[in-house]
Amino acid sequence: MITIFYISISGNTRAFVKRLQEYAAQQQTADPTAPTIELTEIDDNTLPQTVTVPFFAFVPTYLEGGNGVDNGDQEILTESLREYIDYQQNADYCLGIVGSGNKNFNRQYCLTAQQYAEQFNTQVLADYELRGTAADVKRVYEILRQRHAEG
Repeated sequence: MITIFYISISGNTRAFVKRLQEYAAQQQTADPTAPTIELTEIDDNTLPQTVTVPFFAFVPTYLEGGNGVDNGDQEILTESLREYIDYQQNADYCLGIVGSGNKNFNRQYCLTAQQYAEQFNTQVLADYELRGTAADVKRVYEILRQRHAEG
C-alpha cells in the first residue's frame, strides 16, 4: 500500500489524489501486485501524529510576497502539512514530494514542493498542473509505485 499525506486548499489536490487512488485500484484489479493508495488529508485542524510508515506528500503552491525565487516569498495555507511532516521523526519516512501549481506563475510553479524537498532532505518526484490530466495520474502512479518498491 502506498500512503499519501496531502493538503488541498481549492480542491485541486484532493481531486487529483482521489483520481490517483481510483487508478491504483484499477491497476490492482488487473495486477494483484500493484499497490493501492491510502489517503490522509491534512488541514488546519489536524494534530501532528507520529508516522511509522513510508509516505509521499502532495502539496500545492500558495505563496505571497515577492516572486518566490530571488526576492522573497511566504508560504501560505499549506503550513499544516509542513508541520505534520516536521513533527518528531516523520520526515525520515517521507519518500518524496509531489507538487502542483499553476504554470502561469512561471518560476513559482511548484516552488512549495521544492522547498519541502529541501527542508526534509528528499526530492520532488513529480509535478502536475492544477487538477492534472489522465496522463499525469498514470505517470505519477508509476513514479510512486517505483519509488515505493525501492523503499
